[in-house]
Amino acid sequence: MLRQFLGALGVFTALVPDRIVDVFEAIAVEGPGENTVHSWFGLMIRAEGVVIALAALRDGRLYAWLMNLTGIFGAVLCFVPRLYEQIAGPLVYEDPESVEWNEHLTDGVRVIGAAYVLLALFDRRRRNGE
Repeated sequence: MLRQFLGALGVFTALVPDRIVDVFEAIAVEGPGENTVHSWFGLMIRAEGVVIALAALRDGRLYAWLMNLTGIFGAVLCFVPRLYEQIAGPLVYEDPESVEWNEHLTDGVRVIGAAYVLLALFDRRRRNGE
């Protein structure tokens, strides 16, 4: 069930990357739309969606690797949430210094990180047949 959900999420992300950026900004940034997003960022989001969809369809090594990476990334987000701002700012925006992050972003990043860790652990149990 998780694979199907991730596959659908990957397809959705690949089809409407600009909408994903809009949702990200509405949640993470004070004054969404005020900062200029890198022109290539939508393409990067689309590529990520394609990789996630393909990995979910295959349920092989690529999917296992992706879920392990998700768990590691989630642990980092959970324990060092401010690192997300330092990475996301230059990755997403042309002028990362001008970005004003939402005051509740740190708590949200921790929750997302914990969810990623749990997803990875549940999937690992499934793959090990437990």
